[in-house]
Amino acid sequence: MTDALTLTLTPTLARPEWRVRPGLLAYPEAVSFMEERAEAIAAGKADEMVWLVEHPPIYTAGTSAKEEDLLDARFPVFKTGRGGQFTYHGPGQRVGYVMLDLKRRKPDVRKYVHDLEEWLIRTLAHFNVKGERREGRVGIWVVRGNREDKIAALGVRVRRWVTFHGVSFNVDPDLSHFTGIVPCGITQYGVTSLADLGILVSMADVDVAMKIAFEEVFGPVEPGR
Repeated sequence: MTDALTLTLTPTLARPEWRVRPGLLAYPEAVSFMEERAEAIAAGKADEMVWLVEHPPIYTAGTSAKEEDLLDARFPVFKTGRGGQFTYHGPGQRVGYVMLDLKRRKPDVRKYVHDLEEWLIRTLAHFNVKGERREGRVGIWVVRGNREDKIAALGVRVRRWVTFHGVSFNVDPDLSHFTGIVPCGITQYGVTSLADLGILVSMADVDVAMKIAFEEVFGPVEPGR
């Protein structure tokens, strides 16, 4: 009589839901949704999700924000639980809110942030733009002659190993809106966008590139309901 062989099976991780929201989304509504979804993911009651949105013009203050970095509160200012300092969101900027279960993937926040950066770098590569990391500086940067400008920002929060908040990518925002803050506390560098670099593409084009790049870094996704 042979001994029974007991196999321990690792549960299959469902593909994240990929959802694109049309129009401009009020920031408090976005935060409320993310809080609820992240809690449901942690409880095993919802799938992971990537949510692409646009906001009306606002400034958000991360947990490290300094009051003196708010230079001109011309738009509503929201304190938020993500890491980082002040940033701007507005029309023409694609914001990607990423709700993943790191406990089931890999409980390593540093790797997760690195992967978010890689996602943005690969997205830029679709438009023949070289995005780069910089030691000691958060975000993705492009070299323009003798200067460097930020084209994408990151700000994350992790609760019960579920991520929320995420990235922002400048497609064609009004760059003058950034002058109301010191973006991410950095004064010696500027900001740019695809349009500012002379690359005129639609938000839908960017969404396609972001989806392809995300799947390369994090794995396949499912279309949103």
